[in-house]
Amino acid sequence: MWDIKADKWFVIVAYDIVKQRARTRVMKLLKGAGNHCQKSVFECSLTLQELENLVHRIEVEIDPETDTVRFYRLRREALSDVKIAGLGELYEPEEITVI
Repeated sequence: MWDIKADKWFVIVAYDIVKQRARTRVMKLLKGAGNHCQKSVFECSLTLQELENLVHRIEVEIDPETDTVRFYRLRREALSDVKIAGLGELYEPEEITVI
């Protein structure tokens, strides 16, 4: 499913989940994996194994007929191009350095 070249990826996870119970469970899974930067968006630094595990655990919680969870991988060098307007800071785990 994934083609991995790096030890860890910077992954943006965005979700739109209809039922409150499923949304809460997915949010708890994501809080354990990264930074809650907006209402339904998380920034994570994940290995391939961590990402695949997270995808599987989320797939179990959601209804594929009504819910959407998207995983966007950014190359580390792209982090220096991220711009934030308003409140918030870019999540920078120790192993990722933005230059």
